[in-house]
Amino acid sequence: MKKESLFENTLEVSAFHGEGYLPMIDFESWRVALLRYIDELEPAQIDNMQKHNETDEIFVVLEGDFTLFLGGNGEEIGEINAVKLEPLKLYNVKKGTFHTHTPEKNCTCLIVENKNTTDENSPKIKITDGQRKKIIELYNKINNKR
Repeated sequence: MKKESLFENTLEVSAFHGEGYLPMIDFESWRVALLRYIDELEPAQIDNMQKHNETDEIFVVLEGDFTLFLGGNGEEIGEINAVKLEPLKLYNVKKGTFHTHTPEKNCTCLIVENKNTTDENSPKIKITDGQRKKIIELYNKINNKR
């Protein structure tokens, strides 16, 4: 991540061009992060879904292609659905909703969430082989693959 301050510390500029997830700004109770391509989020590589027990999570695709998978909001992963996010629209995954995602190599996605979002309040559940097959099937359908 590259950070610089401008105008006597009244403006901070940050950039991230690597792979994966990186928090960019933490302030008081909120966080802004970027998510970019990472191979572990390819549909065939996904091995879990997570939910956030204390916060909604907002996704905004700045550029590229991004598929969001939702698994309901119970104690276990329910029916899996998928949506291809459109650039510059806000998608708010509600607190307690299981989800995972696939950002493509051309994608940069902005994420806004509570600053205190951690593994301790964001349980992950391993997906079954059947759930992975469903994710791959939905991904292929929504992205016109095969």
